[in-house]
Amino acid sequence: MRARSLVGTPESFSRSRLRGKYPLRVIPLPRAWLLTSALLVGTVTGLIAAVVATLLIKTPVRPDLVVGLVVAVPSVIGMLVILFSARRWITTVGAFILAMGPGWLAALVLVQVVSHG
Repeated sequence: MRARSLVGTPESFSRSRLRGKYPLRVIPLPRAWLLTSALLVGTVTGLIAAVVATLLIKTPVRPDLVVGLVVAVPSVIGMLVILFSARRWITTVGAFILAMGPGWLAALVLVQVVSHG
């Protein structure tokens, strides 16, 4: 039996030995420009969704409930999509959904400041 060294030799870390034996899954990341674009478009979509929701919904709703929903729902859904994604495009969709929350929140805060200044 061969003694194991602490440093290790190049053949002990070769790709052929470790192929198929890596026990953990990694999150597949898309290209940086695609991920950045998804975040930017998600934020803009959140802004537009907040303006449309503000114009369509006329019933009074508690602000703390709205802020909680606007931040929590896209964050939870986006993080779950990212964590359980198996393809790069699914990670991009998760980032898009995750970015909708801050855009939506920013628009609602601006509406609140402007209307009740």
